[in-house]
Amino acid sequence: MAPERESGEPDNGGPGGGGPLAGVRVVELAGIGPGPFAAMLLGDLGADVVRVDRPEPSPLGIDPAHDLANRNKRSVVVDLKAPGGPDRVLELAARADLLIEGYRPGVAERLGVGPRECLARNPALVYGRMTGWGQHGPLAARAGHDIGYTAVAGVLGLVAPAGAADAPEDPPAVPANLLGDYAGGSLYLVVGLLAALHHARATGTGQTVDAAVVDGAAHLTAVLQGLLAGGRWQDRRGVNLLDGGAPFYAVYPAADGGHLAVGALEPRFYSEFARLLELGPDAPGQWDTARWPELRARITARFATRTRAAWEAVFAGSDACVEPVLTMRQAHAHAHLVSRGTYVGVEGVVQPAPAPRFSVTPGALRRPPARPGADAAEVARDWGVPSLAVPPTA
Repeated sequence: MAPERESGEPDNGGPGGGGPLAGVRVVELAGIGPGPFAAMLLGDLGADVVRVDRPEPSPLGIDPAHDLANRNKRSVVVDLKAPGGPDRVLELAARADLLIEGYRPGVAERLGVGPRECLARNPALVYGRMTGWGQHGPLAARAGHDIGYTAVAGVLGLVAPAGAADAPEDPPAVPANLLGDYAGGSLYLVVGLLAALHHARATGTGQTVDAAVVDGAAHLTAVLQGLLAGGRWQDRRGVNLLDGGAPFYAVYPAADGGHLAVGALEPRFYSEFARLLELGPDAPGQWDTARWPELRARITARFATRTRAAWEAVFAGSDACVEPVLTMRQAHAHAHLVSRGTYVGVEGVVQPAPAPRFSVTPGALRRPPARPGADAAEVARDWGVPSLAVPPTA
């Protein structure tokens, strides 16, 4: 089980848990998905993140105490459609380093809090725009979600379910919304924001950052695109070296229904794998591609003779590159992750600790998920925006 930590306790014993982004001010215009996650990551690294929530409840319907995307933030409530609402946001923007919004193109402008208005108040501001389709293009104004963005970017089609090579007509697997929203969206937005912040601090000139999930997801395929152009990757799933096509880079069921992930790519690792699995001297060679179906069948048969736990014991301490496929709750208790404190418990909620790790300025879980509007007076004082302390209904 992940170790329990008191709310506010630094994750790595750093002084105050300031993190490498201590002193950086971020305004987040409330949304869902990759924008809030990007703001959470900045908060984990020490930034002072103020989330501007809407008067109405979140469309996710989640208990705010469990909305981990809102940890390490403070919340104020502003009605951008009410008189004076946009001015409150512009006052925050005037004091911020970064701003994040995730509206459809043109919405922030219609509300009066677009890049032109914000940069007029603060020429050094970095204005981050997080969307699925981007700020321009034929699909820019359309609704969408991770599954559609990754589909169009050529990423979803890479995700092969078991047996994809034998049933190419079957649909690709759906890897939650990790590849699009968070890998292709949030992480690229954060990289863009920090790069533009570096430029702004050197020159005094801010700018907008157009972070589109389709762009980031496509960018993730750069190495595979090179392999494709060089004839080393087939443009179909389940037949390539790294998508389950190779029998030594695949997932296999054990006797009890558990699964094991095999990644024995290099010859010396494969040799160790074959020895411990007891494939036998007559097994097909690792790179005898014509006999890969036979090799896969033999590996499948061997894994089916023992439980997942039994195979874990066999491969423990080896370089065979075999690991159990764990659920989220099972991952909390994995010995390696426990030793590193990868997951921690805060006020009864198990969650990932801040990442990556810093030797001098570690990130920290300083605040539990912000409750909408709960920090208005505090932010009004700290940011010098007295109007935020006035209830939105006043």
